[in-house]
Amino acid sequence: MWQQNYTPVANSLPLSALVAAIPIFALLILLGVARKPAWIASLVGLGTAALVAAGVYGMPLGRLFAAVAYGAAFGLFPIGWVVFAAILLYRVTLESGKFDLLKDSIGHLTDDARLQALLVAFAFGAFIEGAAGFGTPVAVAAAMLVGLGFTPFYAAAICLLANTAPVAFGSIGIPVTTLAVSTGLPLDRLSAGVGRICAPVSLFVPAYLIVVMSGWKGLRAVLPAAALCGIVFAGMQFAISNFVGAQLTDILASMAAMVSLIVLFRFWKPRGSGADSRPAPTHTAWQVAHAWAPYALLVIFVLLWGYKPLQTQLSRLNIAFAWPALHNTIERMPPVVPKPSPYAASYNFTWLSASGTACLLAAVLGAMVAGLKPRQFARVLGHTARQLALAELTLAAVLALAFLMNYSGATATLGLAFAATGALFPFFSALLGWLGVFLTGSDTSANALFGTLQVVTAGKLGMNPVLMAAANSAGGVMGKMISLSSIAVAAAATSMEREDESLLFRFTLKHSVLLASVIGLVVMFYAYVRPGWMP
Repeated sequence: MWQQNYTPVANSLPLSALVAAIPIFALLILLGVARKPAWIASLVGLGTAALVAAGVYGMPLGRLFAAVAYGAAFGLFPIGWVVFAAILLYRVTLESGKFDLLKDSIGHLTDDARLQALLVAFAFGAFIEGAAGFGTPVAVAAAMLVGLGFTPFYAAAICLLANTAPVAFGSIGIPVTTLAVSTGLPLDRLSAGVGRICAPVSLFVPAYLIVVMSGWKGLRAVLPAAALCGIVFAGMQFAISNFVGAQLTDILASMAAMVSLIVLFRFWKPRGSGADSRPAPTHTAWQVAHAWAPYALLVIFVLLWGYKPLQTQLSRLNIAFAWPALHNTIERMPPVVPKPSPYAASYNFTWLSASGTACLLAAVLGAMVAGLKPRQFARVLGHTARQLALAELTLAAVLALAFLMNYSGATATLGLAFAATGALFPFFSALLGWLGVFLTGSDTSANALFGTLQVVTAGKLGMNPVLMAAANSAGGVMGKMISLSSIAVAAAATSMEREDESLLFRFTLKHSVLLASVIGLVVMFYAYVRPGWMP
C-alpha cells in the first residue's frame, strides 16, 4: 500500500504547499491572464497535476491513472448527467415555442431586469439548487435569463453570483449530510451551524446582486424588493436549518422568497420602470400553465426523487463497485486523519436514482406535453449533445484534476498549510472550504475532502469542531462561482462565446474572494466574540 507524504519537498510544509498549488496557479493564469477557454485550462491543469503527483509526490503511475479515470467518471456522472438533462429541458421549451410564453408570464410579473434577476436567478435558482443541485440551477436559471433578453455573459455572471446563498443546503441537503458522515458529527448540529454562518450573508446577497448589476443607484430604486427577498430567504434559511433540518432548508426558504416577491410585485413597482404602460397579457391561464409545465414536471420529479421511500427503491438498482487499482491501495496518514487508514474509492453508478435522471424524465414528458414530435425531440437531443461536448470535457478534466490532487496527497498538503495559521485558522477555515469547491466544483466534494481535516485541526487548536466543519461548507459556497465546472455549465447554458469564459472567471473571481472573506470574518466572530452562539 502506497502511503501519502504531505511534505515531499525538503520535508517542508511551506515549500510543499507551493509545489502542490502549481496546478491551481496554472488554472488561474490560463483563465485569468491568458484568457484561455475553460476546457483548455482544465486539461493543462490536469497535466500539471499529473506531473506534480508523479514527479514530486512519487505517486505510482497505475494509481495516478486510476485516480484520473475515477474523477473523470464522477465529473461525467452524476454531474455532467444533470447538466445535460437540464439543458435538454430548456431546449425542449425553446424548440416548442413555449419559452416565449414563459417569458411573457415572468414579464407580466415585472419587466424590470433587476427584479427578474431576483425572481429567477436568486429565488427560483435557489429552489432548483435545493431540489437538484450539481449545476442544475445555474443551467436552468441562466438559460431562462437569456430567454428574457439578458446577454449570455450577463446572464451567466448574475446566476453564478446568485448561486451562492443556497449551495450549502443544495440537492436536498446533501453537502451537510456528507459533512456529517465524513466527520462523525451530529447532522442537526452541523445543519444549525452552517445555517448560522450562511444566514447573515444570505441577508445581503440579493442587494449585492443588484449593486453588481446596476450600482447603488439601481439598488435604491428596488431596495424594497432586495430587502424583502434577503430578509425572507435568510430568515427561513436560519429557521429551517436550526429547527427542521438540512434537507428542506433551500426548498422552503426559496419558496418563501418567491411568494413574497410575487406578492410585492402586485402592490409595488420601482419608480420609472414603465410597468404602467405595459400591455395586458394576451395569454390565457391555461396557456401560461402549459408553458410552465416542463419546469413544473422538473420540480415534481426532483422532489419525488428526493423522497426517501422512493429514493430507497430506486437506489436498489444502483451499480456500486470499488474503483480498480485505486480503492484502498493508498494510505492516508496523520495529521490529515487521526490514524493511518486506507483511502477508499468506491463508485456508485446511480443511473436511475440520480437527479439527472429525474431531469431527463421531465424533459421527455415535457416534450410530449409541449407537443414535440419524436423527430423534433431527436433533433433537440443531438443539438444539446453538440452544445455540451466541450462543457462535459471540462467537467471530466476538472474532477479528474481534483481527485488526482486528493489521492496524491497534494490537497492535504494545502489543507495542512491553511491549518498552520493558528489563531487565524477560523478565517482560513472558510477559505479552505472555498479552495475545495474551486477545485472540485462541489460543496459536497469539498466537505468530503476537508471535513475531517477541519475537525482534527479544531481539536488540536482547542476550537469548536462543529464551527470549523460548518465553516468549511459555508466558505465553500463562495467558491462555486469560480469553479471551472460552474463556468462551463453557465457558458454552455447560455451558448456563450468560448473566449468569454475567461472573462467570466475574471469577473466572478473578485466577488468570490470578497464574499469568502466575509464568511471568514463571520466565522471569526463566532470563534472569538460569541462562541456560545454556535451549537
